[in-house]
Amino acid sequence: MAIDELDARLLELLAREPRIGVLEVSRRLGVARGTAQARLEKLRTGGVIRGFGPDVDPAALGFPVTAFATLEIKQGRGEEVRRHLGGVPEVLELHTITGEGDMLCRLVARSNADLQRVIDQVVGFDGIVRSSTAIVMENPVPLRVMPLVRHAAGRRPPGAARAAGRARGAAGEPGPRG
Repeated sequence: MAIDELDARLLELLAREPRIGVLEVSRRLGVARGTAQARLEKLRTGGVIRGFGPDVDPAALGFPVTAFATLEIKQGRGEEVRRHLGGVPEVLELHTITGEGDMLCRLVARSNADLQRVIDQVVGFDGIVRSSTAIVMENPVPLRVMPLVRHAAGRRPPGAARAAGRARGAAGEPGPRG
């Protein structure tokens, strides 16, 4: 779905202040309340906005260990494996993939020892042939979508114009003012 500058500003405002009301959104964006409401509904029905729930941190719930498990599954057992993994609360995400393995899951656990329990529960299903697990040490770029929102709306990320100007100047090209 294509978005424009107003959609991007609306999404950025909601990302910064998820509890803001539509009337305040319209005031801050300088548009009519009906416009703000219609844009919000368009983004929701178009699947851009997937929900308004809280952003829950698994670590704060007592699950500070994150790992990714690549799973190789038996031919024709994908649907059964999906159901099995859907029943494991510590499986936060499941993706089907290309390359090494067939599925990639993001797992959480209370400790490294607890991670072994989770892995045993995940792979203790007849449809899973092999697994490989990598424990996350650090998450220097957490899940983010606002740079993508700005890009989709045709805007540069904050600071990109200055960086582009410096790069032109260093290459002997005229800068933004020259």
